[in-house]
Amino acid sequence: MTVARQRSEWSDRQEIHDVVLRYCRGIDRLDFDLVRSAYHPGAIDHHTGFEGTVEEFLAWVEPKLRARLGGTMHIVGNHLVELYGDVAIAETYGTFVHWGEPADDPRVNFTSGARYVDHMTCRDGRWAISERWAVREWTRSEAGRFVAKEGDGPTGRRDEHDPLILLQRRIAPAKPENGR
Repeated sequence: MTVARQRSEWSDRQEIHDVVLRYCRGIDRLDFDLVRSAYHPGAIDHHTGFEGTVEEFLAWVEPKLRARLGGTMHIVGNHLVELYGDVAIAETYGTFVHWGEPADDPRVNFTSGARYVDHMTCRDGRWAISERWAVREWTRSEAGRFVAKEGDGPTGRRDEHDPLILLQRRIAPAKPENGR
């Protein structure tokens, strides 16, 4: 039995915020199905060095993230949503950290301040990105600045052995299709 979800301004705002967070987790964990779930089919993405559909974006970004980047961490801050019925504008500020090999390469080891300016739409009861502008405000080189951990402990991974994935498997054995 399917239960119809009643929408409210609060639930729409929360779902839009979750779209942004799913995108960030998907990029950071190399879960491209999760990234895809943040967009509607045929959505357009504008990133530094790229403009095209979400499928073209994924084909462009995946090899970049897998090749030399040891990891990324998307930290979101201010998030403002302007709702207009089934259409919304979301602006999300963030700091995005990138690291990898070689450690002295500033094109691999950098931190950026950016904003996601998203045209969001609700289609068939699901909010997702219809068009995104990843607006880079600044970039700082971190080349040669990262240091090793000071001791043993949990380490982030971009595969099935990441602590998040292990916990999800233990607590929620069936992964939902929409990433929630």
